[in-house]
Amino acid sequence: MRFSVTNMLWVVFNLPIAFLVLNLYFIEHTEYLMFSIIPLIIMLPFLYFPATAAMFASARDWVMKEENTSIRQYWSYYLENYKKSMLGGLILTGVWTVWGVDYYYFSQENVVLTFIFLVMGVILFVFTINFFSMLSHYEMKLPKIMKNALIITLGCPILFLTILISSGILLYMSLNGFEFLFIFFTGSLISYLSFSAFYRFYLKMTA
Repeated sequence: MRFSVTNMLWVVFNLPIAFLVLNLYFIEHTEYLMFSIIPLIIMLPFLYFPATAAMFASARDWVMKEENTSIRQYWSYYLENYKKSMLGGLILTGVWTVWGVDYYYFSQENVVLTFIFLVMGVILFVFTINFFSMLSHYEMKLPKIMKNALIITLGCPILFLTILISSGILLYMSLNGFEFLFIFFTGSLISYLSFSAFYRFYLKMTA
């Protein structure tokens, strides 16, 4: 129940983004893509990142057995972390946008560069998840959170692979025959499994 409640709250907070993403599937002419992509990029820092930060904060409570999920608790985390997650979202959205443009361009020009940017995208994906885990667990300033997230992303291969594999399997299932998972479980399960792996790493480092 707590997984589905949190995931549905996350979906509700991201409904405008979901609408724009769905629109992309129905656009036939590439020149019209910008009409959906630009608003999508603008919305991400202000909607997706605060909502996802609140979801990771809820997952942290489950892992540490501190709180039960409630709408009030989720809303509290949303407000508490809004400014920091939004600012982090501005940075990460910019990085993801640059990566997306470069990947699109080089995928049509050079196979080797396409592979390099694909690897960079995987690293950026895991880094983004670690950013949310760090944000939900530590009271740090944003530059330090991002620095530490980068360090554990590059410096802990087991954590990296755990997050990548678990998230990859859930996303693959959600895109291939189990679309209902997006509404009820995908986001909350990814946040729970990722924070669980992160927290085990944290306990090992502080033991």
